[in-house]
Amino acid sequence: MEDRILVTDAEQRKSVPIVRALGRHGLRVVCGESSRWSMGFYSRYCAERYVYPKPEDEEQFVEWLIQKAKERAFNILFPIDERTMNPVTKHLTELKKYLHVPVVEYPTYMIARDKWQTAGVAQKVGIPAPKTWCFFSIDEMHDKKNEVEFPCVIKPRSSTGSRGIRYVSTPKDFDRCYHEVHRAYPFPLVQEFLPPGGDTFGVEMLVDHGNVVAHFMHRRLREFPVQGGPSTLRESVYDKELVQKAERLLTSIGWHGVAMVEFKVDPRDGIFKLMEINPKFWGSIALAIAAGVDFPVLLYRLVKGEKIEARPPYRLNVRCRWLLPGDILHFMTNPDRWKLKPSFFDFHGEFDDLLEKGDLGPVYGMLLGFGSRFFNKQLWTERIFRA
Repeated sequence: MEDRILVTDAEQRKSVPIVRALGRHGLRVVCGESSRWSMGFYSRYCAERYVYPKPEDEEQFVEWLIQKAKERAFNILFPIDERTMNPVTKHLTELKKYLHVPVVEYPTYMIARDKWQTAGVAQKVGIPAPKTWCFFSIDEMHDKKNEVEFPCVIKPRSSTGSRGIRYVSTPKDFDRCYHEVHRAYPFPLVQEFLPPGGDTFGVEMLVDHGNVVAHFMHRRLREFPVQGGPSTLRESVYDKELVQKAERLLTSIGWHGVAMVEFKVDPRDGIFKLMEINPKFWGSIALAIAAGVDFPVLLYRLVKGEKIEARPPYRLNVRCRWLLPGDILHFMTNPDRWKLKPSFFDFHGEFDDLLEKGDLGPVYGMLLGFGSRFFNKQLWTERIFRA
């Protein structure tokens, strides 16, 4: 049987470079999403399109995957966002009877996704992180909130992008902000706020049952929202210390598959501090591919049991932008828009997450999706602000 790879979450921006990378490699790519207005569906490299049940209905979604696998619609599954990673990791043993699925079991996945568990692992393996507090009841929050140092950040234990984040400057605002986040994301994390001035880095890795076989690293240049969110412009860099820290963290939990580890420089002491693990494909995947680390194809080769060249090298100083609408929104909302370095209008030598000559269909699909859901709040909270 010819390999057929199901790339889920075709509505997500990051699905497009994944579909393109696999398709350019000559592989048959099947795209899936719970909405028919999904940008990945419109790529020239998408051979088939499936509208599946909403992954939040886990049993129905998993039953659909198994049924389609039995029908030989696809034999390899790449879940690329938390909506699908959650049910897939929970039901991994059952799914592996019918599909090749290069992800970890649910308990390991949650160590990486839950920022509180991640902070605990980081402490054990000696990786610096901002001071972190977590309260497991409202009474405990009231009893121990005096331990919190200000300014601080209140954030969900398990989420991506800028959703649910509140910045708190003084103790008098703490209770109100905590309860606001708690209503949507029960018992959130409270973390020391790292002041502006330090760069943010992502270290991406492909891990084969605890053994790192490929890595990549980028530095954020811009993001939206301006005060913190998914990157809109980033460049490829390398720092041996950060790569080693990311490897130590992922191998200590026995990771398998792809993941990104995010660090931020604390400008007060110049130390790289761990922010989170993104335990799935990340929003800036297009940059790694453009710079020479083709994670989707490498993941496919891992599934097939092929030998992968140890740590393939990549090109430095390659830039990739999320122009539509990310970097445009950054420009519109940044009061220092005319002082940006590099300039918003400097497109020389850049790659783009979506815009690619010869495959403009995903842009058309994106516009259709925006048009069909323009007045839906979920569009802005889940699509634009998600990494």
